Amino acid sequence: MFINNFDPVAIQIFSVGIRWYSLAYVIGILLGWFLSKRIFIKDTLLKEKFDDYITYLIIGIIIGGRLGYVLLYNPNYYFSNLIDVFKIWQGGMSFHGGLIGVIAMSVLFAKKNNQDPFIYLDVVSIVAPIGIFFGRISNFINSELYGIETNLPWAVKFIQVDNLYRHPSQLYEAIFEGFILFLVLIYFRKKGFMKVPGLISGLFLIFYSIFRFVIEFVRVPDEQLGFIFLNLTMGQVISFIFFLIGGYLVITKHEIKKES
Repeated sequence: MFINNFDPVAIQIFSVGIRWYSLAYVIGILLGWFLSKRIFIKDTLLKEKFDDYITYLIIGIIIGGRLGYVLLYNPNYYFSNLIDVFKIWQGGMSFHGGLIGVIAMSVLFAKKNNQDPFIYLDVVSIVAPIGIFFGRISNFINSELYGIETNLPWAVKFIQVDNLYRHPSQLYEAIFEGFILFLVLIYFRKKGFMKVPGLISGLFLIFYSIFRFVIEFVRVPDEQLGFIFLNLTMGQVISFIFFLIGGYLVITKHEIKKES
């Protein structure tokens, strides 16, 4: 068993503290950007456009992630404290909100350049697990999104939370939604699934949603929400919706793949 008493501040410069969560975003985006251009993008035009696209991507992640958290996870508080909506440094980002933001900005950028948004979304889908991995590790360091009580040998006591030993659900998510999902998508890429734009994006939605849905059974639900439907959390309900979207994408795009 392990005791977690990490400091959520990674670097302290005078009165300014740089948190692990912020570093996770920066490292995830930079590493994903580098790998996309170096390995996963073969088309010359797409490589040239990708640097400009990254700006849209970052805007989508930040605005979508924040609004997703505000509207889905804690609307009562933020509607009464509107100024706090802008205090991103205090935490509060939704993965699914960020995903919607990325999709919206990808559509906007692709439309501007007369391109298929899925050619960008497929690349992002492959590298997104890298950012998810670092993000979940930072959640673990911050003692947030922790699991329910357990007596398993790898249980963790989060000192900043209480004296109970809990599932390190953040690490489960880092492994499955990050590392394993990355390997799964690499496998399908090698099988030629990127030849049809949208297939990889659909597979990302399917596998991420499955991993997230299952792991949330050992994760403590958000305190302000609890269980919202059939003993399911908000994350599970949204994951189910995205699973259906991913399934629809894979079915429709796979028909195109068979015809080509």
